[in-house]
This record gives sequence, structure tokens and C-alpha cells, in this order.
Amino acid sequence: MVTEKCFAKGSAAPGPVPKGHIRLYSMRFCPFAQRTRLVLIAKGIKHDTVNIHLKEKPDWFLELNPLGLVPTLETEAGEVVYESTITCDYLDEVYPQNKLLPQTPLEKAKQKMMLEHFSKVTPYFYKITMAKTNGRISLDLLLN
Repeated sequence: MVTEKCFAKGSAAPGPVPKGHIRLYSMRFCPFAQRTRLVLIAKGIKHDTVNIHLKEKPDWFLELNPLGLVPTLETEAGEVVYESTITCDYLDEVYPQNKLLPQTPLEKAKQKMMLEHFSKVTPYFYKITMAKTNGRISLDLLLN
């Protein structure tokens, strides 16, 4: 289930995580949350998604994740995990079907090094998306 509503300051909490599911707190256009969403889909994990307004975060969300970051995962037992690479590793370990990381330490390290390398590029794609106004890209926003 994807909640189309974006929860903001003053919004009521979404309630308990449905039985047999995990909840992803996300933001529709966040590339880091997309990474976790892709893992959930690739592994066939039942989940629901709650979108958070990142400029007006609800107080209940800050209680779950004091950093106020997405992606954040919540289990039906109320356990919380956040940070995109950590959530992906967590999901790969807890849900063993369709393993994403290789089993050998060297191959696993190589894959993580590649991910780290490409992670440095991701924020620039987000900046380009957000910098476009009136059909033009603002160089000021890209350079800051």
C-alpha cells in the first residue's frame, strides 16, 4: 500500500504497521528512499509506504527517527532502522530470498565500493531536478 498523502507537521501518525508487513517512510522524489524501495520490490517484501513532508516533518516521525531522514523502516514490532545503505543491508539480511549481495567477503566489498562511488553522484541528480524553474536550470542552486 502506498499512501498518496504526504504526512506533515500536525498530521496524525499512520497507526500500527500491518501484520506481515514492514513500513517504509519515504518521500516520493528522494533518491535515497528509492534505493530502499527497489530492494523491497526486488525481494518481494510486503510493505506499505508513508510519505513524509521533509520540510514540515510530523513530531511523531521525529520520535521514530530523531534525524528526520528518509528512508526509515519500521517493523510490526516497532523496531526502526534508517539510512539508505543500512536499510538495504538490513532487508537483505532479514529477508534471505533473492540475496542482493554476494556471499564472498571480497565480492561483497567490491559491490559496496561501487555503491559508495556512485552514491556521491546521486545528490547532483536531485539538485538538477530541484534547480529547474520555469523550464531553466538555476546554476546558483547547482553550485551551492
